Amino acid sequence: MIMNRRTASGIAALALLAASGARAQNAHTEDPWSRLPGILAGIKAPVFPARDFLITNFGAKADGTTDATAAFRKAIAECVRAGGGRVVVPAGEFLTGAIHLKSGVNLHIQKGATVLFSTDPASYLPVVKTRFEGVEVMNYSPLIYAFGQENIAITGEGTLDGQASDENWWKWKGRSTPMPGTQRADRDKLFQQAEDGVPVDQRIYGAGHFLRPSFIEPYESRNILIEGVTIRNAPFWIIHPTLSSNVTIRGVTVISHGPNNDGADPESSTDVLIENATFDTGDDCIAIKSGRNGDGRRVNRPSERIVIRNSTMRAGHGGVTVGSEVSGSVRDVFAEKLVMSSPDLERGLRLKTNAVRGGVIENVFARDLEIGEVGSAIDIDLLYEEGARGSFFPTVRNVRVERMTVKKADYAFFVRGLPGAPVRGLTVIDSTFGGVSRGSLIKGLEDLVLRNVTIEPAEQKRPGSQAGAPVR
Repeated sequence: MIMNRRTASGIAALALLAASGARAQNAHTEDPWSRLPGILAGIKAPVFPARDFLITNFGAKADGTTDATAAFRKAIAECVRAGGGRVVVPAGEFLTGAIHLKSGVNLHIQKGATVLFSTDPASYLPVVKTRFEGVEVMNYSPLIYAFGQENIAITGEGTLDGQASDENWWKWKGRSTPMPGTQRADRDKLFQQAEDGVPVDQRIYGAGHFLRPSFIEPYESRNILIEGVTIRNAPFWIIHPTLSSNVTIRGVTVISHGPNNDGADPESSTDVLIENATFDTGDDCIAIKSGRNGDGRRVNRPSERIVIRNSTMRAGHGGVTVGSEVSGSVRDVFAEKLVMSSPDLERGLRLKTNAVRGGVIENVFARDLEIGEVGSAIDIDLLYEEGARGSFFPTVRNVRVERMTVKKADYAFFVRGLPGAPVRGLTVIDSTFGGVSRGSLIKGLEDLVLRNVTIEPAEQKRPGSQAGAPVR
């Protein structure tokens, strides 16, 4: 084990933990990346018949103002009757409400086409079964939704624009105190219903309530492809495969800076590939989840075998995140060949949970990460939000980072375990953390292995100059 001791504060803690971690080094000698080819072999994008159904043949008008909801519905129904194919959106602007995909349908957005989604909540009724922040609920339909379907896709070089802004969906977020017209009261009520065991079909929201819908949500579906499209201005979480399997998200560009605008949220889903994508978001770029609190434990579906590669993360709370809704557990995450950088990127690799969420996070592997500017490069926080104020202590173990290069960071490591539930097993190999202004914060970490790791402090400020900005 080699550790180059050029760092700001926190080196003593790192050195001690690295010494204790030598005991665990032999436990992690097997290369976890040897499993990746087998995982990728199990993720296959669906293939569709060579049939096209233009929405303009079903009454849609490319004027950006005429409601095309019925045209989308008719084109999808005809595509299904024919045995599957592409529902094609040609160049122009098309206004619509909720789009519900069916088995065998590829919604293809051609170059030059923009699908504008209505900001009228009534356009997303009747309510459907969905999840809001990891809790099952009957709520507004996601903008693009599929329930219990297989072999579905959204492809093309066009744009999906949710038109969300501070004038409509985003203002529902509200602030820290309940206010009329915001989500706080509904959110609190839903979470309490889940803890009280109220059946999902009785958790009815939608009209008159303020829980924002996701943008794209395949629910209890399989064999899914989302490829090539640009996605803008989402009400809430953006690409949200839930309780689904065999999902490929490839070549998408997500630009959306509203509240809770996570770029991609695989939730209680298995065999998911995210590649060649760009995320510039108002929350985590990618956040892997598995349900919240008692409701997540009731459903008890982990997210497993998640692969993220060859992608770019810009602004966001975290680049690659696991949590915080991980009550159903997350395991076997592989992230490689990623580029991250922004003054507004708060964390690079981020794991977050607490003693209310609980869950197991294990086998998280990252390699070949280039980070330009970030708040904290490796951030593992078991004291997120409610912290220790619960009885479901999480397990976080076996996190391995190889070849991470950081040019500028507030913290190299920001790790907070729980008393009685430390983070167990963090290995960092062949990595350099440059321009570190605040050193490292380490609490509650066992079995740290550092091999060929360099931590270089930021250039010292002259007296009277401002210190580095804190991690938010």
